[in-house]
Amino acid sequence: MSVEEYESLQGDRMHLPKKMTGDQVWYGPEMVNSDEWLYSLSDGDIDEIDAAVRAVEGKDIAKISKNDFQLPDFSKKLIEINNDVIRGRGFALIRGLPVEEWSIKSSATAYYGIGMHIGHARSQNAKGHVLGHVRDLGRDAINDKNARIYQTRERQNFHTDSCDIVSLLCLKTSKTGGASALVSSMTIYNEMYDRRPDLLRLLFDPFATDRRGEIPTGKKPYFEIPVYNYFENYLSVIYAPRYIDSAQRFEGVLKISEKKREALELFDTLANDPSINMQMSFEPGDIQFVHNHTMLHDRTAYEDWEDENKKRHLLRLWLAVPNARPLPDVYAERYGTVTIGDRGGIIVPGSHLNAPLNPI
Repeated sequence: MSVEEYESLQGDRMHLPKKMTGDQVWYGPEMVNSDEWLYSLSDGDIDEIDAAVRAVEGKDIAKISKNDFQLPDFSKKLIEINNDVIRGRGFALIRGLPVEEWSIKSSATAYYGIGMHIGHARSQNAKGHVLGHVRDLGRDAINDKNARIYQTRERQNFHTDSCDIVSLLCLKTSKTGGASALVSSMTIYNEMYDRRPDLLRLLFDPFATDRRGEIPTGKKPYFEIPVYNYFENYLSVIYAPRYIDSAQRFEGVLKISEKKREALELFDTLANDPSINMQMSFEPGDIQFVHNHTMLHDRTAYEDWEDENKKRHLLRLWLAVPNARPLPDVYAERYGTVTIGDRGGIIVPGSHLNAPLNPI
């Protein structure tokens, strides 16, 4: 590297936050060989959860609160898990909920109740679903501009969701494929900081992102937020590559320059690098928690079963966490508000919060 090139790199880094440190920076090959992120439910944990489910029998799932769903001992472990997710590595997996023995209602109630010990449920779509279903509904996310990727069998691509923590409960697995992939957006930041700080700087500029037809009152059909945001000593990421691309169809949207396209492509290349990311295969009864502000998640494409009763099926929660990090005001464009514990989700006119037990 020439002196001029070195000085240019140093000049670009002067305008960036310093490299990230701590547990939030990790590499997949090391993480996948660790079990520090895995917690297996004990018989005692399951007994507590089962008792809590029976205690709220007949109650509207969408109205279950933390106080309704008492977990005297297991709640202490959930506090540790929550801290690991929002203060540490950014994700965790709970294994062993007996969903194959329980009805869909019992499984959904247990999952929702556990989630309320982590945060507050947010609407995931224009229908007001606080309990989401991730299942192939035969939608086409490329040609149907209002389709969402989770309604298909397509690969998702690394992205974030519009909440502090996204969670999944696996009910049934696919015939092949459908692995969960995770990557630290903090590690990606450090890699870009070292390699191409000139491109990294561009990711602090706003990018238009398609709302996919779910438009809050008074808002455009897209929102504009930078990929990386640095606020009160926290670096956060918000990113949906397919929807950044599809937003380019709207009138008035600033076209992505060649240089910014190069920055997005490097970001994606790093996210897809197997030396940086990791994959995990779900088992029925697995509950995953992922911190959107420091992580990206993906799902590989999959082949499903012919039998409708065997098809891949996951439940999902979007959670606003009471002890979460502060976010800059620009996040209100997507999150509605940046008030900690009461932000995120998709609220549109006429939506009513509900927890359906079937994919619709």
